[in-house]
Amino acid sequence: MTKHRRAVFTGEHLTAMEPILPEVCTDFGASLTEFNGEDDHGHLLVEYPPTV
Repeated sequence: MTKHRRAVFTGEHLTAMEPILPEVCTDFGASLTEFNGEDDHGHLLVEYPPTV
């Protein structure tokens, strides 16, 4: 584990981000394939065209 990671996300935070992130990806011409996270970081699998 990285030395300076801090617990900043709760389950409530991750739940709130779940509907927002696909919208952000769409704004950038991409699509969110998968999202999950832990209390100190998040994981996003994003598909985007080579023009982005």
